[in-house]
Amino acid sequence: MKAIVVGAGFGGLSAAALLAHRGFEVEVVEKNEQPGGRAGVYREQGFSFDMGPSWYLMPDVYEKFFAEVGKRPADFYELKRLDPAYRIFFGGGEVVDLPAGLEKDYALFDSFEERGGEKLKAYLDSAKELYDLSINEFLYRDYRSIFDFLSGRLIMQGRRMHIFESLEKFVKRHFESDEAQKIVQYSIGFLGGSPQNTPSFYHIMSHIDMTMGVWYPVGGMRAVVGGLSDLAGSLGVSVALNEPVERIEVTGKGATGVVTPAGRRDADLVLVNADYAHAELDLLDPAHRSYPEKYWRSRVLAPSAFVVYLGLDRRVEGLAHHTLVLDRDWEEGFDLIFDPKKAAWPDHPSYYVNVPSKTDPTAAPPGCEALFILVPLAPGLEDTPALREAFFERVLSDLERKLGDDLRSAVAVRRIFALHDFEERYNAYRGTALGLSHTLFQTALWRPAHLSKKVGNLYYTGQYTHPGIGVPMTLISSSIVAREIAERHGG
Repeated sequence: MKAIVVGAGFGGLSAAALLAHRGFEVEVVEKNEQPGGRAGVYREQGFSFDMGPSWYLMPDVYEKFFAEVGKRPADFYELKRLDPAYRIFFGGGEVVDLPAGLEKDYALFDSFEERGGEKLKAYLDSAKELYDLSINEFLYRDYRSIFDFLSGRLIMQGRRMHIFESLEKFVKRHFESDEAQKIVQYSIGFLGGSPQNTPSFYHIMSHIDMTMGVWYPVGGMRAVVGGLSDLAGSLGVSVALNEPVERIEVTGKGATGVVTPAGRRDADLVLVNADYAHAELDLLDPAHRSYPEKYWRSRVLAPSAFVVYLGLDRRVEGLAHHTLVLDRDWEEGFDLIFDPKKAAWPDHPSYYVNVPSKTDPTAAPPGCEALFILVPLAPGLEDTPALREAFFERVLSDLERKLGDDLRSAVAVRRIFALHDFEERYNAYRGTALGLSHTLFQTALWRPAHLSKKVGNLYYTGQYTHPGIGVPMTLISSSIVAREIAERHGG
């Protein structure tokens, strides 16, 4: 049986490998010139930048994925644990490193507030309990009805999951200091949410980065993409690059293939890893869409992003591999992203700086530094060259002030990637960098389904589906949908 996978992102490559392992003939059709989707790579003058994901979290999920095909991550790439896990510049001028090791984390939180370490231990114990429940009962399941969502242990554990309380309120019940509160909330931005609209269940992220650790795959996230590509190829998957899908062909209630500029590709089933909204609205006739335009307009979208890839001709002091610059009034920053009435380019943004060359000598030429600067933005904003330049000047000036360093004089390579680029390169709906935010009613059952509601052999994987945003979640999504396809269609 032949399956065509639309898109060679993490979701497409991982699902293709799992299907091929189950005996399917698999072809992957990719719009762009390289695999990886948002996890592509930009190279110039000896600098190599991961264009999208840069945090390697939840190593257990990668282990579980590769184990499904009898492999290990170590068969394809090497991991290093980062210490410090990350550095934080707080709005008041304080700079803090979060070390690798819980005892050191407890001591750090003791410096923030009375009994801070004790409070952190209780918080992380709660987060671990929910993480274990999630992995065993929640994340690897598909949800087709409310009965699937509220069943078994989920009902028994529902009260302890605090699903109706926001992360912000939950955190403020546990910590008093601004520093402690921000450290345990910052990662929600990587899930495309704000502390105000994200369920407190997601405090599991603190267990993920503090207890499980922040890791780096040697060679960057592109090394993981390379590993998935090699795995898929070894299982017989073919990948066609530079071949955008223009249409998903449907006859009756079944998908029969896809149409690209190269012609028609026939298939017994189609699995989409491209942007879900794009596939529904642009690749399918209205009669075959599960979710019309008004559905997507009503969703809470995860942020877009302003990204700068900077190659510097010298080393820079003061930055760690991962550095977070958090504005004093970060609540206003979340309003500018998630409140449609306030959406705007921020005057005082919080942002993230990734410097892989601190760990990886292949990221930059000798004696040089590779910087990836990311600022979350509201999706759908106006995006012009003038706005980009003004914003770049604002962000770089802020970073220079914090470091006490003239970075401009060292710039050898510069590329800006923002809303329109997400739309054009990834067909991202309204330029979102991540998909749908993790609000309560955009979680599990309430995320777009893996199986089309109108076409019996059309499936979806990736960050829009359950369990959601992030590379580990995408791998889990592929495990779910590959299992479902195998059960319904055989191999």
